[in-house]
Amino acid sequence: MAEFTFEAMTTTGVRSKGNLVAGSEREALAMLDARGLFPVGIAPAKSVRRGGGKRVKSRNLTAFYAQLADLLHSGVPLLRCLDLLERLSSQAALSEVLREVRARVADGMGLSEAMAQHPRAFDELAVTMIRAGQEGGFLEDVLRHIADFTEQQEDLKSKVIGALAYPIFLAGAGFVILNVLVIFFVPQFEPMYKRLAEKGQLPSLTVGLLAFSHFMQSWGWAVAVAAFVAFYFFRRWVRTPSGRMIIDGFRLRLPVAGKIYLSFALSRFTRILGTLLHNGIPILNALRISKDSTGNKVLSEALERSAENITAGESLAAPLSACKHFPRDVVEMIAVGEESNNLDKVLIGISTSLEKRTTRQLELFVRLLEPVMLLVMAAVVLVVMAGLLLPVFKMGSVVQ
Repeated sequence: MAEFTFEAMTTTGVRSKGNLVAGSEREALAMLDARGLFPVGIAPAKSVRRGGGKRVKSRNLTAFYAQLADLLHSGVPLLRCLDLLERLSSQAALSEVLREVRARVADGMGLSEAMAQHPRAFDELAVTMIRAGQEGGFLEDVLRHIADFTEQQEDLKSKVIGALAYPIFLAGAGFVILNVLVIFFVPQFEPMYKRLAEKGQLPSLTVGLLAFSHFMQSWGWAVAVAAFVAFYFFRRWVRTPSGRMIIDGFRLRLPVAGKIYLSFALSRFTRILGTLLHNGIPILNALRISKDSTGNKVLSEALERSAENITAGESLAAPLSACKHFPRDVVEMIAVGEESNNLDKVLIGISTSLEKRTTRQLELFVRLLEPVMLLVMAAVVLVVMAGLLLPVFKMGSVVQ
C-alpha cells in the first residue's frame, strides 16, 4: 500500500485536500469517487515530500537488477516481479522505492518512466537503458548489463578507497601529533629557556616555535572555526559552474594524480558509452548520456562539443583527438572500432584496459605516497625537537 495526497472538489463545489492510503493510483481514484469527490490532482505523498524518493545504495541496486533480469527471463510478469522483489528486499529504502514503482506500473506507466520518478535511486543511465530495452524487446539483457556495470563500478570504487585509506590515516595521525606537540608539549620547556630569552640568545627556530605554540593556545579555536567556515564556502563555490570548471581543470593538471584521475574518468565514460551502443542506443543520444559519467565538467564539455561535431558528419575519433584530454592510443583504438563497425566492443575493451592500467598506477602511487608522508611527518617532528633541544645544547656549552 502507498500513501497519496489528493486535491478534489465536492458536489457543492468546495475544494478538498488530504491524504489517503491505496494500493495504486487507480484504486485511490476509485476511493475518491466512492466518497463523492471529483479529483483535481493526485500524487504519491512520499515521493512529493522527499523530492525524488530515498537514496538507494549501488550494491543493493546491483542485486535488484540481476534478480529482476532472472525473473523476467523465467517468464514471471513484471508486476509480480516487482512485488516479489519488494517483499524479499531487506533494505528499507529499496523496498519503499519498489513499492512506489510497482504502484505506478500497475497504473499503466512504463517501468523506465516509473523509475525516472526516483532519480536518487535510479540514475539517468539506468533509466535510459531500460527504456531502450523495453522498446527493443531486450529488457532482460539490458538489466544484466546494468547489473554488471554497477558491480564493476562498485569494485573500482572499493579499490580506490582501500588504496587511499592508509595514506589518509597517516595524514590524520600526523595532524593530531603535530597539534599535541605544539599545544601541550612545547610550552613545558618554556621556563627552562627564560634565562636565554632574557639575554637574547634563544635560537630563532625556538623563538618561532614558542610563538607558534602561544598563537595556537590562544587562537587555535579561531583557526578551527575559520577553517570550517572556509571549507563550507569552498564547498558551495565548487558546486557553482565556474568553481566546478576551475577545480576539475586543476584535477586534470595535477602532476601524477591527474593522470590517474583522468584514466578513471575515461574508463567510466568508455564503458558506459560502449554499453549504451551495445544496447542499440544511437551514438548521439549515447554520447549525451555518457558525457556526464566522467564526473569532470571539463571533460563533459569537451565530449559535448564532440557530439556537435558528429552531428556535422565527423567520426567520433576526430573530435576526441582534438579534445587533447584523450590519450593517443585510446583515440586510435576508437578509430579502428569505427572503421570495423565494432565500436561498442572496442569501447568496453578500452575501459577494461584503462581500469587495469589505472589500478596498477594507483597502487604504485600509493606505495610511493606512504613513505613520502612518513618522511614529512618525521621532518615535522624533527623540526619541533630541534627547536626544543637547541637551547639545551647551548646552555650546556655555556656551563662548560
